[in-house]
Amino acid sequence: MDIIEKMLTDPEKGPVKSMSEIGACGHRVVHGGEAFTGSVIVNEELEKVIEQYSELAPLHNPPNLTGIRAVGVIMGSVPQVVCFDTAFHQSIPEVAYLYALPHEMYERYKVRRYGFHGTSHRFVARRAAELLGKGKYDVNLITCHLGNGCSITAVREGRSVDTSMGLTPLEGVVMGTRSGDVDPAVIFHLVRKGYKLEELDTIFNKRSGLLGISGVSNDVRDLEKKAAEGHEKCRLALDIFAYRIRKYIGAYMAVLNGCDAVVFTGGIGENGIAMRKRILENMENIGIRLDNYKNRAVSGREGEIHKKDSRVKLLVIPTDEEGAIARDTYEIVVEKVT
Repeated sequence: MDIIEKMLTDPEKGPVKSMSEIGACGHRVVHGGEAFTGSVIVNEELEKVIEQYSELAPLHNPPNLTGIRAVGVIMGSVPQVVCFDTAFHQSIPEVAYLYALPHEMYERYKVRRYGFHGTSHRFVARRAAELLGKGKYDVNLITCHLGNGCSITAVREGRSVDTSMGLTPLEGVVMGTRSGDVDPAVIFHLVRKGYKLEELDTIFNKRSGLLGISGVSNDVRDLEKKAAEGHEKCRLALDIFAYRIRKYIGAYMAVLNGCDAVVFTGGIGENGIAMRKRILENMENIGIRLDNYKNRAVSGREGEIHKKDSRVKLLVIPTDEEGAIARDTYEIVVEKVT
């Protein structure tokens, strides 16, 4: 926060002369559990909730809370707003968020699907509605946030109704270093083979996914280069990554009974021309027709990549989580003041 303060107030490049010019501060916090369905003002109760869910997001919530408290030290009583990654997914129904475990595990420990990347999925869903000329609650979409962390969300009438990440960000599609979906019995098997739970936690979160399959990198760009040179495991990693995402798109097409558009965002979703082709090819029978020329022309910017006769639109929308947080913060603080 000291570094940020110096950047913001830099005499030549800073946007403000003093931190006192800043009227509010917005934060992204990963896990808010079932407590919040939208962005909220920071208070003592909120900080306790963030601490409570640190157990489920140990890599994210504690640093998030540290940032909130540091702002309090530097900026005093300036209003702070928290945007939870889980909030957009609180509209998911029981049939989608409950696991087939003894119900007491949900009742006692709140073990359920929460979903993540909600700020990103919400932003691109709202922008997609604008591009399609529809109201924000008049669209059915499949939004694909693809980066080092990846998640797919089914959006019905503008609201999240299912998403690939679960209790933690480990579930779902293959990611940069996360395994995504696996048979839970794999863990039991490996424990019997002598692995410790802490070791498996590290393996599944930090040494699996694209990195684990390829043995080379978690970066799609590196893998595509190596695959072109004949590296078989890099090619396999890319194919598995695309296949798992395609499976989720197909599943959510069934959940939604068709959709208006499939939306790609995140570092890979926005820039991965070859990966988008891997994911979307040979899906014509479910209404998805990729235009290869348009796909090659859209990298790092907003655009359409579908053929004219595609029943399902294919959109690339750069996410703007910072902008979404800033808008929420402004609206909440102004509303409170007025």
